[in-house]
Amino acid sequence: MVSGLEEIQLATILLVVVAGLAAGWIDAVVGGGGLLQLPALLLIPGITPVQALATNKMGSIFGTTTSAITYYRRAHPDLKTALPMAAVALVGSFGGAALAVSLPSSVFKPIIVVALIAVAIFTALRPSVGELTKLRHTGRRHYGTAAGIGLAIGFYDGLIGPGTGSFLIIAMVTFLGYNFLAASAKAKIVNMATNLGALAFFLPNGALLWGIGLVLGFSNMIGGYIGARMAVKQGSKFIRVVFLVVVSALICKLGYDVWVENIRG
Repeated sequence: MVSGLEEIQLATILLVVVAGLAAGWIDAVVGGGGLLQLPALLLIPGITPVQALATNKMGSIFGTTTSAITYYRRAHPDLKTALPMAAVALVGSFGGAALAVSLPSSVFKPIIVVALIAVAIFTALRPSVGELTKLRHTGRRHYGTAAGIGLAIGFYDGLIGPGTGSFLIIAMVTFLGYNFLAASAKAKIVNMATNLGALAFFLPNGALLWGIGLVLGFSNMIGGYIGARMAVKQGSKFIRVVFLVVVSALICKLGYDVWVENIRG
């Protein structure tokens, strides 16, 4: 069993801790913590991209589980919607991770950048979106739509990853009619399942660095707890503002990746 801590300097461990705290907070509020967490992991000497992805998923599981429990206790999310979404999302994320081995994520990044820009413009120009819960559908249609969202975004999380929580939130706000707080609370339960599905694929390959993953996980737990409490206390307007900031950062990050991989290269 490889811990990954054997030859790491203290400064690098501290960097991982700080990144984990910040990522846990961001993930708890709107998702997108991988923007900080993955680059921090890739600074570790000798770590491979696959090891970074697997270890990132382990850390995120700790954070999303903590924030999901905190949301459940304080915001009481609708489990009849969240749990079926989580189940199909787990299957989708496993399938996405399996495809990621043979298909480069660069194929999809330009499409994702365009989608994120559309999401940012839509959210910014419609301040009332996500303020109140007004369900679009009832009964089977509601649960069918929720399952479709879970499967699609679970697959995305396994295949690519960045912004999964943000996509979950805006999908539940737009297609199901939840406010930002209710959507964020349910997104944590679903995101926990997508992380588990992707990690289940990576584990047999021996890619996980357990020691680093545990350090990252405990940092994520603290950040996730603080973030979830703040989100519940501040409400949908606060989450909406953080959502726009994180989506803008995702656009910049993925846009730069597309430029490096397809234009500059």
